[in-house]
Amino acid sequence: MPRLSLVVTGGQRADCTQFQRVLAKIRVPRVGPGRPRTKPDSLAADKGYSNGSCREYLRRRGIRHSIQEKTDSQAARLHKGSRGGRPPGFDEERYKKHNTVERAINRLKQSRAVATRYDKRGYVFLGTVITAALLIWLRR
Repeated sequence: MPRLSLVVTGGQRADCTQFQRVLAKIRVPRVGPGRPRTKPDSLAADKGYSNGSCREYLRRRGIRHSIQEKTDSQAARLHKGSRGGRPPGFDEERYKKHNTVERAINRLKQSRAVATRYDKRGYVFLGTVITAALLIWLRR
């Protein structure tokens, strides 16, 4: 099971700006001995990560991904005709597993302290989120 990776930012920051930071923290344990891998086999993300820089980063690291293309990006690509390039690959079966992450985030938000974020300091809020995640994990 991959290690949970959390990055706390200001509420006005877009998720995609922290994409590389979050992926850099992920560790995938090996079955046998050895250090954990830093590169997951695949990734499923929502449309917020469909920009070129995220796709380029994944391509450079050799990580297969399933990210839906935004409708406005798709329209712009189609408007360009043959200069717009081909559509990015999209595996619907892999993308269906992405709802697991969404449900986990929703369970975290059931904790009132996580949903409202009364904490001023980022490290205190990170501790609150980790505590809520541990409680969810222990209740399983």
